Amino acid sequence: MTISEVNAMEKMEFLERFGGVYECSPWVAKRVLEMGPFEDFEHLTGQLRKVVEAAGEAERRKLILAHPDLAGKPGVGNLTAESRKEQQGVGLDRLTGEESEVFSGLNAAYRRSFGFPFIICVEGLEQAGITRAFNERLLNNVNDELRTAMDEVHKIARVRVERIKGEFRGKKCGEGREFFRESDCAEGYKDTSFRET
Repeated sequence: MTISEVNAMEKMEFLERFGGVYECSPWVAKRVLEMGPFEDFEHLTGQLRKVVEAAGEAERRKLILAHPDLAGKPGVGNLTAESRKEQQGVGLDRLTGEESEVFSGLNAAYRRSFGFPFIICVEGLEQAGITRAFNERLLNNVNDELRTAMDEVHKIARVRVERIKGEFRGKKCGEGREFFRESDCAEGYKDTSFRET
């Protein structure tokens, strides 16, 4: 996909392709659409980040809370197509019973400490590195961890934009990957503005 193709997209196609870049938060893509045309994918990624950074504290917190637990139990919570693919990529869908218990314990401890899910860009990491990051970050204070979580959210978004850029060469909506679907998002994190024109 070229940036010219992105700039030529109709509103709904843009939202379907980029609405899931920030977890269950298509409002980010909706707002950035008004900021085009984009010079290149780096510019698009930067504008997406600016939208999030300019958002109110409540919106940013909701964005953080929309993220799933890592290696969550099947049937518990919702995984978007993007999160599912990322977690599968590092084997979090194939944990042994013992490994699953470790992740469950870390998720619970982290939520108790900070009140939001542990967020990390898993691209290029292994399970041991993720576990180590969990343990190190549990020692942080809430403010530091909120900043770290947002940094990780932006890293995830960058990876997702790069993936979209590479996956769509010559493909139409619905071909070759799953697009953003509101139904993947847990209740309370569905963005009803997604379908508004």
